[in-house]
Amino acid sequence: MTTRATGGRAEQQARNFLIRQGLKPVTENWHCRQGEIDLIMLDCKTLVFVEVRFRRNSDYGTPAATVGHTKQRRLIRAAQRYLQQLGRKPPCRFDVVAITAEPELQVEWIRNAFDAVV
Repeated sequence: MTTRATGGRAEQQARNFLIRQGLKPVTENWHCRQGEIDLIMLDCKTLVFVEVRFRRNSDYGTPAATVGHTKQRRLIRAAQRYLQQLGRKPPCRFDVVAITAEPELQVEWIRNAFDAVV
């Protein structure tokens, strides 16, 4: 399975997981010059920008640990661009869904994974 296919599968798992938690999908794989947002969901009236991370196992660290400051800045800039195009600024937050496949499938949902002013 290619990296792109594995990433797409992880994003679909994350999307389905968040829907089961009561979030509503807005869009997937939103691209702009500033970066990409894997999932954009709605949690009541809060717009949630979701970064999905996948690792086969945690031998070299958890998937959530791979969302460093550089990635956070890129996500923040992309979210600012999305909100600019949206034409309004609803309450927002940044979540991370970290998926580990082995030894068994684990999905970790980190709400408010990092703070940003958007």
